[in-house]
This record gives sequence, structure tokens and C-alpha cells, in this order.
Amino acid sequence: MRAERTLKLAVQYATASKTVPARPQFRRWVKAALMQSAEITIRLTDETEGRELNHGFRGKDYATNVLTFVYDDMQPLGGDIVLCAPVVEREAEQQHKDLLAHYAHLTVHGILHLQGYDHLDDAEAAEMERLEAQILIALGYPDPYIEKYT
Repeated sequence: MRAERTLKLAVQYATASKTVPARPQFRRWVKAALMQSAEITIRLTDETEGRELNHGFRGKDYATNVLTFVYDDMQPLGGDIVLCAPVVEREAEQQHKDLLAHYAHLTVHGILHLQGYDHLDDAEAAEMERLEAQILIALGYPDPYIEKYT
């Protein structure tokens, strides 16, 4: 008999943005991408915190859209996903994407990173993008990479 996957999900709102998704939306996206039991925190930040985290952990002096922190010593899988709300909103507008679809994509992207997927080379990137597109389409969102290939 297959063991049931469990999810403990905390969502922290540390942003002044009024257009961030609600907890049930994040739960739906996480569950769609999760292939194992996990304890996950999603933190939505403003640009200052996003920049500090990206600088402190990656040495990059700017706020990025999503950061994933995996806790390798945890069973079940554990980690944090940080989404910088102003960056996500700006990207959605610049790329002419629906804001919820973009949040869904970045959440799925972070969840796949937690589970060991990466995009360090072309083969890894292609596999990760294929999975992201498959999950997002199943959720009712468009393939986020469709323009990349047309």
C-alpha cells in the first residue's frame, strides 16, 4: 500500500503588496508539484528583504523573484520558498502574464527545486521546464515557456 503524502505548509506575508495570492492558492500549487511528504514555509517579502536574502545567500545584490532553501537534514523533506512580491508583480506586468499564473509558476518552480530538480545545464533545464509546464497546465494555467519555443 502506498504511503500517503502529508504537507505542513505555512505562508508568511511580510509584504505590503495587496495582490499576493491567498493561502489556499499556495496550498493547491504546492500539492500539485509535491511528490513526497514535506514541511514547507512560503514567505512573501518586499524588495528590501528579498535583496538582503539574495545577497546574503547567493552573493547577488538585487532582489530576485524566488529563492529556495532546502533543509537536507529533515525528514520529511523541509525547506523555505521566498517570493519577492514586487519583483513577481513587475515580471508579470513586463512579460504580459496573469499575476496568479506567474505566482503559480514560481511556486511550482520552488517546489521542484526543493525536491532536487535544477537547471544548471540544458538537459536539467529542459526536464524542469517540462515538469513545470505539465503541472501548470494540469492546474489550468498556460505553459509559461510557450513563447520561448515559438
